[in-house]
Amino acid sequence: MKLSSLSLLVLFVLSIMAEGGIAAAGDDNGGAVHIVYTERAQGEEEPEAFHVRTLASVLGSEEAAKDALIYSYKNAASGFSAKLTPDQVSELSKQPGVLQVVPSQTYRLHSGPGGIH
Repeated sequence: MKLSSLSLLVLFVLSIMAEGGIAAAGDDNGGAVHIVYTERAQGEEEPEAFHVRTLASVLGSEEAAKDALIYSYKNAASGFSAKLTPDQVSELSKQPGVLQVVPSQTYRLHSGPGGIH
């Protein structure tokens, strides 16, 4: 599925905002926060339930998926953020309905002389 320029911009902005203070660097298990962009949930399934089900297909259980899920996006874009290992990213990328998995990044505004205060 191709994404429009506006959709790509929204996804980019969401990936910038998603971190919200959570470190994106890997931990001892090699996990890092990633943004997972998905198709919209079909039928009457709630977006978060679809995100948990998609993540559980890789993590092995709904409980593990709920523990790993950081945030579920459901308005401007469909997707979620979760802490994932490189192997989990690879497996999740192959799941039906998953459009893209990208590392989350935090950007800081410059606040030096003449900058934002």
